[in-house]
Amino acid sequence: MSNIITYTGRLFDMLNPRPEDVDIEDIAHALAHSCRWGGHCRVFFSVAQHSVIVSRHAPEKHALWGLLHDAAEAYLVDMPRPIKRLLPDYQEMEERIMCAVCLRFGLDDAEPLVVKEVDMQLLATEARVLGMYPERWGSALSRPLAVEFVPQAPGEAKKDFLERFRELT
Repeated sequence: MSNIITYTGRLFDMLNPRPEDVDIEDIAHALAHSCRWGGHCRVFFSVAQHSVIVSRHAPEKHALWGLLHDAAEAYLVDMPRPIKRLLPDYQEMEERIMCAVCLRFGLDDAEPLVVKEVDMQLLATEARVLGMYPERWGSALSRPLAVEFVPQAPGEAKKDFLERFRELT
């Protein structure tokens, strides 16, 4: 069986995701309760808050993509990039889920390069703000975003994520 039961009580098939099973409430709730950095940051920092910041720093025409760029993680969990690269089956499931997300919310199939760039810049900012040893990354970190943030509790992150979604749709 490849189904999970989501926050809203839906059955979501991880291997055969359907756009009609993708729900923004499920995405917001799960991402708000998912900690970035595989949980290794010094304070809880949610994927939902990260996504809102990416959305606000992406060009307006790509802001919704920025908000939803990690939406598959609502169904799969956030996984650090080095681990993700070692798991081709995970990557395939993530791609299928993102296709369903794109269809559900009318996004282009491919993540815009500018969203990836903002995501990487925010990663560099998070490394500094969350105490994730930016000095140990060497040249692997991008130039940080010029943004300050205070990590939010899950309820606040979920609220902000849903508000941002409503602003954009």
